[in-house]
Amino acid sequence: MDLPVLPPVRPMLAKTAAALPPGMLYEPKWDGFRAIVFRDGDEVELGSRSGKPLTRYFPELVQALRTRLPARCVLDGEIVVAAGGRLDFDALLERIHPADSRVRHLAEATPASFVAFDLLALGGTSLMDTPQRERREALLDALRKADAPVHVTPATGELARAQEWFEQFEGAGLDGVVAKPYDLPYRPGVRAMVKVKHERTADCVVAGLRPHKSGPVVGSLLLGLYDAGGQLQHVGVCASFPMARRRALMEELAPLRMDSVAGHPWQEWASQEAQAAGRLPGGPSRWTGGKNLSWVPLRPERVLEVAYDHMQGGRFRHTAQFRRWRPDRSPDSCTYAQLEEPVSYELAQVLGGGAG
Repeated sequence: MDLPVLPPVRPMLAKTAAALPPGMLYEPKWDGFRAIVFRDGDEVELGSRSGKPLTRYFPELVQALRTRLPARCVLDGEIVVAAGGRLDFDALLERIHPADSRVRHLAEATPASFVAFDLLALGGTSLMDTPQRERREALLDALRKADAPVHVTPATGELARAQEWFEQFEGAGLDGVVAKPYDLPYRPGVRAMVKVKHERTADCVVAGLRPHKSGPVVGSLLLGLYDAGGQLQHVGVCASFPMARRRALMEELAPLRMDSVAGHPWQEWASQEAQAAGRLPGGPSRWTGGKNLSWVPLRPERVLEVAYDHMQGGRFRHTAQFRRWRPDRSPDSCTYAQLEEPVSYELAQVLGGGAG
């Protein structure tokens, strides 16, 4: 591969803000796998955010990129999978599989798309030091003839329109808006952009904890919500505590610790069948490798409020953030009914949004 920008490249990142800043270029924030695409003739490589190659997992996308991109280029974008008119991150996760036969099957069953939002090199020229405004124009020109499954993300310079996107596009599975300064060069690995994501709160039952890797302190709290049938479902974890708080939580929750999972709402997770099926919270997977993910059952008697961005398949899409204890709430009142559902919005309308 002979390109002016070669793999691996760490993608430029964004820092979180509470509101969109004025006077920038605004784009939807896609919920997929960040990927840097390198094409040099027939050679195509997909690099992940960590620099590891994703190429083998998306053979159908490699072929599409080979026929739809300029002969020599480097693009920054997002690999996504759609289902039912919206993004489906769970289906995307399934695409990362060690078996070639499974990879080929999923390439047909749940084909991926690539949404481009930056151009790092074209032909023999690096655009890394070129301002964002000019890179956007070059991107639109380079991909003007591209069609599905290769797309260019919509972008606008109008703050009011970006705020509309923030409200509307969540219904298609997107999770916010990214703002980019017009004069910004491409800065690998630097949080030089701004992102605004949705945040909601929910009252959840604390039903377990996972010890921290550093010792006998809390690593994360396992959260549950009751479904319509009265079953406590695992919906995610709450983490990111200062070390002093982790120690305090371990002492605070000690009276709720159970000697075994017997009688716990999630006691079936201790069975070999459940472990083999990956039904225990945060169980070992191809993402976690050999990490110790054992958990400690707690009597489901305490309620806490957490902040989250959105749900995916009945669980929090990302790690929830602790807000406060809710001693005024009873555990059985913590149900899915409290969760706010975004208004549905067709993904095709997002991809056809163009530029403002």
